Amino acid sequence: MSLFKARDWWSTVLGDKEEFDQGCLCLADVDNTGNGQDKIIVGSFMGYLRIFNPHPVKTGDGAQAEDLLLEVHLRDPILQVEVGKFVSGTEMLHLAVLHSRKLCVYSVSGTLGNVEHGNQYQIKLMYEHNLQRTACNMTYGSFGGVKGRDLICIQSVDGMLMVFEQESYAFGRFLPGSLLPGPLAYSSRTDSFITVSSCHQVESYKYQVLAFATDADKRQETEQQKHGSGKRLVVDWTLNIGEQAIDICIVSFIQSASSVFVLGERNFFCLKDNGQIQFMKKLDYSPSCFLPYCSVSEGTINTLIGNHNNMLHVYQDVTLKWATQLPHVPVAVRVGCLHDLKGVIVTLSDDGHLQCSYLGTDPSLFQAPKVESRELNYDELDMELKELQKVIKNVNKSQDVWPLTEREDDLKVSAMVSPNFDSVSQATDVEVGADLVPSVTVKVTLKNRVALQKIKLSIYVQPPLVLTGDQFTFEFMERNPDGIPRVSQCKFRLPLKLVCLPGQPSKTASHKLTIDTNKSPVSLLSLFPGFAKQSEDDQVNVMGFRFLGGSQVTLLASKTSQRYRIQSEQFEDLWLITNELIIRLQEYFEKQGIKDFTCSFSGSVPLEEYFELIDHHFELRINGEKLEELLSERAVQFRAIQRRLLTRFKDKTPAPLQHLDTLLDGTYKQVIALADAVEENQDNLFQSFTRLKSATHLVILLIGLWQKLSADQIAILEAAFLPLQQDTQELGWEETVDAALSHLLKTCLSKSSKEQALNLNSQLGIPKDTSQLKKHITLLCDRLAKGGRLCLSTDAAAPQTMVMPGGCATIPESDLEGRSIDQDSSELFTNHKHLMVETPVPEVSPLQGVTE
Repeated sequence: MSLFKARDWWSTVLGDKEEFDQGCLCLADVDNTGNGQDKIIVGSFMGYLRIFNPHPVKTGDGAQAEDLLLEVHLRDPILQVEVGKFVSGTEMLHLAVLHSRKLCVYSVSGTLGNVEHGNQYQIKLMYEHNLQRTACNMTYGSFGGVKGRDLICIQSVDGMLMVFEQESYAFGRFLPGSLLPGPLAYSSRTDSFITVSSCHQVESYKYQVLAFATDADKRQETEQQKHGSGKRLVVDWTLNIGEQAIDICIVSFIQSASSVFVLGERNFFCLKDNGQIQFMKKLDYSPSCFLPYCSVSEGTINTLIGNHNNMLHVYQDVTLKWATQLPHVPVAVRVGCLHDLKGVIVTLSDDGHLQCSYLGTDPSLFQAPKVESRELNYDELDMELKELQKVIKNVNKSQDVWPLTEREDDLKVSAMVSPNFDSVSQATDVEVGADLVPSVTVKVTLKNRVALQKIKLSIYVQPPLVLTGDQFTFEFMERNPDGIPRVSQCKFRLPLKLVCLPGQPSKTASHKLTIDTNKSPVSLLSLFPGFAKQSEDDQVNVMGFRFLGGSQVTLLASKTSQRYRIQSEQFEDLWLITNELIIRLQEYFEKQGIKDFTCSFSGSVPLEEYFELIDHHFELRINGEKLEELLSERAVQFRAIQRRLLTRFKDKTPAPLQHLDTLLDGTYKQVIALADAVEENQDNLFQSFTRLKSATHLVILLIGLWQKLSADQIAILEAAFLPLQQDTQELGWEETVDAALSHLLKTCLSKSSKEQALNLNSQLGIPKDTSQLKKHITLLCDRLAKGGRLCLSTDAAAPQTMVMPGGCATIPESDLEGRSIDQDSSELFTNHKHLMVETPVPEVSPLQGVTE
């Protein structure tokens, strides 16, 4: 951004929704007053011709009614306006207006007014030429060295130059190889027309060569000549600039050669009149218009360049001398003398913003007020500092940015799960084994009582569950008055039948868990309605569950003790049913009005089974790294063979391939096989990570029951053991969990201050093996068993009373005798990714906003 803005001297907005381009602006003494004062002539694509003579009372004034000398609607779009000596018999200036199919020349005159309305201006049509071809742009000058008059050359869209000697048509010539018209300019010093072709070449054509070439209207020799090839027309010189040109301008000096300036899309060129490059400047922006003019320094040229960043740059040759900011993007820029003020910069935008400005700065008259000096009361400052420290300490203890009550009152999120499955499942064309995948609708309602601006709602479920929609955005017109982001969240439980079906209980299993309670056992039919047939005595103490995919879990309630057993062939399958059992037992006794119900786990934490899942997951990660490394090597080999073959095929002297084609085919097959192996390993890794997360949830649950941990301590364990939602090669579960456990062991679970002083490695990388991780998990359980407690601050860690696990008798297998049991254990339900949860667009209260 420029340090200085262009000083607004006079400005106005032209018309309503009119469009303008670089040829629509011209500055000249069009009414021939002879006082050297220029007028601003503007034409629009809507056909309006306007002439302004600004004379503001003070700098920055807008346009007054008397500033507009003339406004005429010419009906046809105005492509370009120019002022010159276009009428024979006089050297007065006249106005040439180029339409798409017509060229009109007008005289502009004013009549002195006798009343307060001032002078009156009118235009008179002197002559017009109807064009046989659609015009693109025009230029004018003393073609052929004529004196006292200007001739006009019009370029059509199909590349034909039409020359008019004032009231008469002279000739027309086709430019050779023309495809698209480019900018056109006339050099009086060399008597040449200069343009830029569609081949990105600057081309110069002598006027005499054009005049004596074959007439474009009379060529009938060949078919190519009928289409305007113009073989006789010879170009004087060409220069390839390698980009499309925006505009061309020619500056002539009295005592030296003229210079041809070409503005490209990314470069600015200055050429000598023989086509040699004098200098060029690479631009760091996208230019929109330019205007070269003579500099006060001898031998240099100043150039104004406008760009699409609302900037106007002033260059002296290739040196940037000034940069100023404009209120719009200029498409045309001119410099003139207005109201006795020389060097006024006039800019025009494509939507009609016309501004007269000058460069410079206005001095600032602001002076900073003097600060009243007063003596400091250090006692009051000390008291204020202590109060602030108390506030900071309280905030750190609460660990909440906003008060919890205020946050809950301002933002409320609730979710309601439909009691029934969808009649038509949203999991279309998805099956898990022989089971159809159901779906359930969750209705999320968000309410608030403060003004909001933009709301984002995110919904997350654990794999393998998926959502039909997980991101929602709501736009509101109101702005948040304080600008503070607010966050609110809620958790909801999905029905167990979404992933689990009734199954046959199994008598034997590889993995078993026993949960102790302090209340009499409850009928499993009351806890899990719909998963077993109702018996005569309503006392069901064994129940089977079958996950989608075939894996089975058996739940038993002891008839003689206050215990429940969960057993399955897969260790990770135990978590969901164990967690559901504890939650439903708590809900059952709460409904009965019993508040002292507790669950406990007195067995040993099954770390060996947990470590097997960790090793399997880590092995898949190592295997994935090896496969990707091999794939990278084969890809490099494949590209090297391709280069060798390409070299052989391009060689003019044929040489034997030396079995390179066979090697290429074999390498290609290896690349495909390795890519398939990588993809298969990624799928296996995803399934292994899902199993590992289920087992981790189970271990955390058992540790919490074993040591009677509070909800805050369980939350710390979950943050340490489940830090990632997805597993990647760059950042995996093992190194992340190991770093979190190391932090806990060296802070709240540390034995001495020496351990707390140890620093952790800030860089995480895939470890060599899992021995250190398993050691830290075992050490964590050991220190919790010896009375350690989890907390976030090291100063709050204090030894607590040791809780020693007691003995527990097993549930006798005789409870299952006499029952017909079929064991069916197959694939784990978490192996699949297609279990669906349908989430409709959240409901919005009509009187309240929505937030997350």
